[in-house]
Amino acid sequence: MLYNFIHNIHKEGYVFIMISFFTSCIGFAISCSLGIICLVISLLCIYFFRDPIRVVPEGDNLVLSPADGVILDIKEVSSPIDNSTQVVCISIFLNILNVHVNRIPVSGIIKSTEYIPGRFLLASLNKSSELNERQRLVIESKLDSHSIIIDQIAGLVARRIVCNAYEGQNVNSGERFGIIRFGSRVNLYLPLSVHVSAFIGQTVIGGETILAYLQEAPKQLTVKSI
Repeated sequence: MLYNFIHNIHKEGYVFIMISFFTSCIGFAISCSLGIICLVISLLCIYFFRDPIRVVPEGDNLVLSPADGVILDIKEVSSPIDNSTQVVCISIFLNILNVHVNRIPVSGIIKSTEYIPGRFLLASLNKSSELNERQRLVIESKLDSHSIIIDQIAGLVARRIVCNAYEGQNVNSGERFGIIRFGSRVNLYLPLSVHVSAFIGQTVIGGETILAYLQEAPKQLTVKSI
């Protein structure tokens, strides 16, 4: 049971949780009220860094949500890596209570990773996509070799982006690849040829919700838990 509990917490949260529990012990030594406040903060840390198992739909044709949150916008824009190419951008906002572990949207190979320094504007603002600090991941899809781009974008509170993916890595849809601490945004850029099934205002679950299909939607889906 303890192993399962620890296993379902992202490793980025271990230090925060240990420090907060240590602070709770000191707080209780000073006063019961202070200890309770510190304990509540500790429990919030555990909740924030939770990393639940997800039931992932299988199929190279599927484009899964890379993050939990709400879809802010779906629009046609210039590709962030090639201004001459138009793509579909799906923007997902993660509030502080969402699971912040990010997952691979399509099976394929990592073509490049890039850290882009920037500001820390409120992640729900559209201009945060261009001005905020972000980590970019480009995946060549296993099906039809499409370029799929993911931007992990820092927000007003989120100031730590973690990306564990590396160039040349083979990845499968639904796999974990990183985390953004404390409120953020994820932009997903897809070729215009995809069949988008998501809609603005939709609540999505990373690794589970199907946002689009690279080709026509399949008649039947299989799933796996990871």
